[in-house]
Amino acid sequence: MKFQWTLLLGLILAIIVAWFAIVNVDPVPVNYVFGTSEWPLIIVILVSALLGAAVSGFVSMFRTIMQQRKIKRLEREVNEKEIMIADQQNEIATLQHAASAFTPEEDAEIRDNNLGGDSRNS
Repeated sequence: MKFQWTLLLGLILAIIVAWFAIVNVDPVPVNYVFGTSEWPLIIVILVSALLGAAVSGFVSMFRTIMQQRKIKRLEREVNEKEIMIADQQNEIATLQHAASAFTPEEDAEIRDNNLGGDSRNS
């Protein structure tokens, strides 16, 4: 639907430019860097409109290409981070499974060793 509105707006603007160009057919001087010449105003208007559309199209293409590169880079980062998260979750599951294999006495002994002392003596 958005494309249709864009197309409709473009057609309306093209009709306005064409009507404006048809109304202004008188010759006008065009000053170049290296000289001047007289051109019909309709040609000047149409060429200016086409050059503006071309420049706008190139800028839009450049921005699209840059955004696509950024999207690919971000997708690559997301994939790397998802792999890292999966690896860490597997490591956590392995550690939890290993921790659940201890008896309560062994678990208390490991806890005491990690605290640096014997909690039974306190």
